[in-house]
Amino acid sequence: MTLRWALVGLLFLASVLNYVDRQTLAILAPTIQKDLGMTDPQYAMVNNFFLVAYTISYLVSGRLTDKLGPRKALALYISFWSVANMLTGLSRSLASLSAFRFLLGLGEAGNWTTAPKLVSEWFSAKERGLAIGLYTLGATIGATIAPPLILWLASTGHWQNAFFATGAAGLLWLIPWLLVYKSNLSPSPSPGRSYFTGKGEPEEESSDSPRRVPACGWGVRGEEAWQVVLALLLARLLTDPLWYFIQSWFAKYLVAERGLTQQQVSITWVVFLAADFGAIGGGWLSGVLIKRGMPTVAGRLRVMLFCACLTPLTALIALAPTVNGALVFAMIVTLAHMAWMINGSTLVTDLIPKDKLATVFGLVAAGSTLGGLLMNSLVGNTVGAFGYRPTFFALSGLHLCAFALLSIALKKK
Repeated sequence: MTLRWALVGLLFLASVLNYVDRQTLAILAPTIQKDLGMTDPQYAMVNNFFLVAYTISYLVSGRLTDKLGPRKALALYISFWSVANMLTGLSRSLASLSAFRFLLGLGEAGNWTTAPKLVSEWFSAKERGLAIGLYTLGATIGATIAPPLILWLASTGHWQNAFFATGAAGLLWLIPWLLVYKSNLSPSPSPGRSYFTGKGEPEEESSDSPRRVPACGWGVRGEEAWQVVLALLLARLLTDPLWYFIQSWFAKYLVAERGLTQQQVSITWVVFLAADFGAIGGGWLSGVLIKRGMPTVAGRLRVMLFCACLTPLTALIALAPTVNGALVFAMIVTLAHMAWMINGSTLVTDLIPKDKLATVFGLVAAGSTLGGLLMNSLVGNTVGAFGYRPTFFALSGLHLCAFALLSIALKKK
């Protein structure tokens, strides 16, 4: 029991580093753009280099994780992305910045294919939502502390210092990971419906667990399986652009249309704090519903429906008369999105066999980065002419559309 949660704790720390490294560019964007002579469309292009690599990595890293196992795979990924992040501090042009962000994307996606595989192997259906919420909390904590941390690191000399320091922290993380997660340590779960109890033997999941869809090769087989995976992929494609927008563009929006300075955008930590509550609350709430007798998939979908009904408030971010009002609405929709994402991610661990989980999770998560790519391209090319308001309006209804897709695909569950 203690060991299982210790591993989740290390996944939490890895996720903190993952998002601090990712957010460094967004937080320092005004300074870096000025220093390197970058326009907004060029900044969008740099973000897209990251997302293209991120998409490729999702498709490859999942399969690699299934072959290597979580211990070796995550050590490889975090080493790679930490070095790439440090190299970003050496950027002297648009080309070099794009290249190093591409390398960062290749490494960072592996964190999100490894973590759910570990959770699927070590935790039951009733615990998975909380476990996934806890390590995903690392992402939101990372995004919360990133603004003040990155601005402080950059203020100690030059903006490059922030990339050097955060990258080095990732290499230090390897020490406890390799010490705690011994090479001979394995839950040794039996295929299908069992999970490891931490007491040396598998235990059967309860009857309320959904039937896992059959999987083989790259992903799945059978009409039902493809419907489920496609629905999960499309749901990520539709909804994750909101999260990517908050990460990469919200600080720029506050500077461009709300009149904040770069130092003042550190206030965005409150938005990511709300995401922290969404990460924990979403996983905890679906777990409570399942423990009270609700079928697993129904419990996840019930929470996701509630979250989808909150996301239309995204439009009010642009309409709020004050900065504080905009921040409040941003907090609400970010909390709702994070709770949505936790339950959507947990659905994958509920439905996909453990031996192919990372592969299929990577395939589903690739939909997320495709959505981010589309969002970046649209925002980068339209913000100059039309401002940010159309983007907020467009993002406000996507979760309800995604919920309709999932409801149809999972109605038999």
